[in-house]
Amino acid sequence: MAQFEPYLSFNGTCAEAMRFYEKTLGAKMEMSMTYGEAPPMPGQPAPSDEAAERIMHASMTLDGHRIMAADTPPDMPFEGMKGITVSLAYPDAAKGRSIFEALSAGGTVTMPYQKTFWADGFGMCTDKFGTPWMVNAGDAGGGAEK
Repeated sequence: MAQFEPYLSFNGTCAEAMRFYEKTLGAKMEMSMTYGEAPPMPGQPAPSDEAAERIMHASMTLDGHRIMAADTPPDMPFEGMKGITVSLAYPDAAKGRSIFEALSAGGTVTMPYQKTFWADGFGMCTDKFGTPWMVNAGDAGGGAEK
């Protein structure tokens, strides 16, 4: 059975973003390793001072689901997150609103959190780290996960 696990990319803000998600979403950080903490790779140069501080891999769990992330190495281009939105579903509209407000603070609201025909609460935003989110909550006729 396949599992779908989002893997988020950042440009030097991965550690800060993962701490924010851990606190905001109530997730549990499983591990985090910088490029400098990684074992040496044969044939590869040691990371620069700038790269050494960036996150090579981080992982957290949220209600049994994993979210993983990393910073791009400094010598690789970073074009932001494109073509994906992380979707969260909550049974309670008030909880959904609370999560949406925290995620959207300092970011950009694409669709304000509001009642829709499919959910008691739904909103879309891009957080201050560049991660796009959709928050569904409650069930206004079918669609939001219970």
